[in-house]
This record gives sequence, structure tokens and C-alpha cells, in this order.
Amino acid sequence: MSTSTTDHTYAAGREGFNSLREGGFNWDSFPLRLFTKGNAKFWNPSDLDFSREAEDWDGLNSEQQRSTTYLVSQFIAGEEAVTQDIRPFLDAMGAEGRFGDEMYLTQFCFEEAKHTQVFRLWMDEVGLTGDLHPFVAENPYYRQLFYEELPGSLGDLTTDPSPVNQIKASVTYNHVIEGSLALTGYYAWQKVCTKEGIFPGMQDLVKRIGDDERRHMAWGTFTCRRHVAADDRLWDVVQERMVELMPLALGMIEWVNNQFPVNPFGIDDKEYLIYAADRAQRRLSAIESARGRPIEEIDTDYSPETLEDKFGQEDAEVMRAAAAE
Repeated sequence: MSTSTTDHTYAAGREGFNSLREGGFNWDSFPLRLFTKGNAKFWNPSDLDFSREAEDWDGLNSEQQRSTTYLVSQFIAGEEAVTQDIRPFLDAMGAEGRFGDEMYLTQFCFEEAKHTQVFRLWMDEVGLTGDLHPFVAENPYYRQLFYEELPGSLGDLTTDPSPVNQIKASVTYNHVIEGSLALTGYYAWQKVCTKEGIFPGMQDLVKRIGDDERRHMAWGTFTCRRHVAADDRLWDVVQERMVELMPLALGMIEWVNNQFPVNPFGIDDKEYLIYAADRAQRRLSAIESARGRPIEEIDTDYSPETLEDKFGQEDAEVMRAAAAE
């Protein structure tokens, strides 16, 4: 009989190694499936071609440059924040004895650091080298989410890695910060670049990051699902945290929209708000579907990954239509 990948003794009490146990790893488990998939899709930020980015940047008017600066500043600051703040989640998985999740989260953290690198390389290429703090710090919704809620909810795992706190951290990190805000931002980048026929390097960057992030979202959905399957009362925790944070996420998007009398790229600002709310609601439905399920089924239920693939396909259709206009 194969030994579970979650069966280990943590930290100072180590008595053995997961990799040496009879039966080895369960490569079909959801976290290790994501880990294997991520390794197969490795990419190096230094290999991306940004040779046309500066020329396209110079072709933008001042309002388009200001709008683009808001977007890229929010992204790189967010990528830096999540790189730093995810570490308590890795420890929480260790405390719970989930070595497969620990393995995946090391890749997860590395990918967030890589995203920080690639945005910085792009900014250097177009000449955005000044102090850009005002583009995030003046947005009160951004400040509350990234300066307070994100580090606070992840930091709580350091002293109390309970299922309740794991869900609060996952909803904050995976479903609001990444699943709603980040993926809406990637959608905005792709829509603008495709519509205007600009920034081929950024288009490549966003496709690669978006693929990484969809695996991150899938892990967050999986983590919430396994806790909800184990204890149905935790579904209320998921809903309460989403209700608490989604107004901040939508407010953050709207605050930036309000900095411009009209959208500098001629896109309806409501499109982004609708996109963010839709993605959040559909992931909530995926978590809710775990209610009443046997917990042993969740570890090899790949529906969160299937949902993210569907989102990717839908976005690709929108971009093909935008390119054809």
C-alpha cells in the first residue's frame, strides 16, 4: 500500500523523508500535478524579446503612457508583495504535513519572483526608472489590500495555520489579489496591446505569466475545496472573506479608471469590472461544489485546473476577436 505524501513529521521532529517512503509520491495528487506541469512550462524572463517596446512606448500619447504606468506599477509591486508574503503558507503546509503542497509552493514562490523580474526588465527597457510609488500608494484600495490585508492574512498563518486562517489567506491571495485583480490586469494588458498592435514583448510576457497564475488560482481553489469538503462550516468563511474583500478589489480598479476623463485606449472601463466580478463568482462556485464531497476525492479532482483552462480559452477568443477588428 502506498504511503500518503501528506504523512510526515514536521521540522525539529523529523523522523524520516517523504521521498524515501514506501510507494514514493502520488504524482496524481493535485499539487504534484501542478508542480510537474509548471516544470514542463519553465520560461526565462531574460529570453523575452523587448526590442520593440521602447519604440512603441514613444508612440503613445502622455495619457496612454500614464495609464500604462499605473498598470505596470501595480503589477510589479503586487508581484513583489506576493513573493514575500506567500512564505507563511509554505510553512502552514509543512505544519499540516502536506509535502506535495510544499513542493508546489516553492515553485509558486519562484514564479512570483520571476514575474517581478520580468516586469522590471520591461520597465527598464521603456525607461520607467524613476520613483513610481505614487502610482500605487495614492490608491487607498491598493494600500488596504497590499499593505494591510495581504501581509496580515498570510502573517496570521505564522502563529495559527488553522483551516480557517488558510481559507482566509487563500481567498485574499489566490482569489482576490491574483484571481480577480491580477488576471483582470493581464486581460487589460492583452486587450490594449492586441487592439493597438503594440508591445509584442509585453504580449508574450502576459501570456506566460497568465499561464503561471492560472496554476496558482487552481491551487487556491483546491486548497479551499479540500477544507470545505472536510468541514462544511468553512464554506461560510470563504463567502465572508470574499464579501469583505471584493469591494476593495473593484474599488481599486475603479479608482484608477477615475484618474482619466476618458479611457486613454478607448475601452469601456466597465468591461474590466465585469471581468473581475465574473471570475471571482465562478471560482466561488467551484469551491462550493466541494460541499458534501468525500475528502479523499478532492486530492485527485482536477476541476479547478479545468476551470482555469476554460478561462484561458475564453480570453484567447476575446483577443482573437480584438485582433480582427
